[in-house]
Amino acid sequence: MFLFAGLGNPGPKYAGNRHNIGFMVVDAIARRHRFSPWRRRFQGAACEGEIEGQKVLALLPETFMNESGRAVAEAQRFYKIELRDVFAFHDELDLPPAKVRAKIGGGNAGHNGLRSITAHCGNDYGRVRLGIGHPGDKALVHSFVLGDFAKAEQGWVEAVSDGCAELAGLLVARKLDEFQSRLHLLMEARGFGTVDLAGAGKR
Repeated sequence: MFLFAGLGNPGPKYAGNRHNIGFMVVDAIARRHRFSPWRRRFQGAACEGEIEGQKVLALLPETFMNESGRAVAEAQRFYKIELRDVFAFHDELDLPPAKVRAKIGGGNAGHNGLRSITAHCGNDYGRVRLGIGHPGDKALVHSFVLGDFAKAEQGWVEAVSDGCAELAGLLVARKLDEFQSRLHLLMEARGFGTVDLAGAGKR
């Protein structure tokens, strides 16, 4: 079994935040693959389904970002899921908007959600890094990630969410490089090969 954990903060106040793109992508995966209805479990919202014949648990921790690891660890222990079969979907300041990278293990790059998962579970889990860009000034980061995506950004956010949902089978097949490259091509085909922080796609 795989665990797809979207990272974000719970509640309507945070729903549209850049910090919550992990929630958005995992929700899109669950919808596309017709997972069971969401219900309260593992200190969060969880649902189950199959992708390419593999059972997948989708989890949106409701512990707030900084304590994401508590929910992820509880679900992982309950189902005895191998750490390498856990994927955290999270916002990434160090990638341009609409760029996505996937890897197993690595550093946490100051991301408190990843830091919490590493503390509770270990480090060798999968990360799907969802680029949101950087505001250009470290002092602006907090308000940037906790700010909502602008209307002009909605197109690429939806395209990334749909693309990850469409290609999620490559994650469970452990074809991370192919997942990245095919998603890149898909984004280019939809006019989002590069995106500036104003959110306008550039062909």
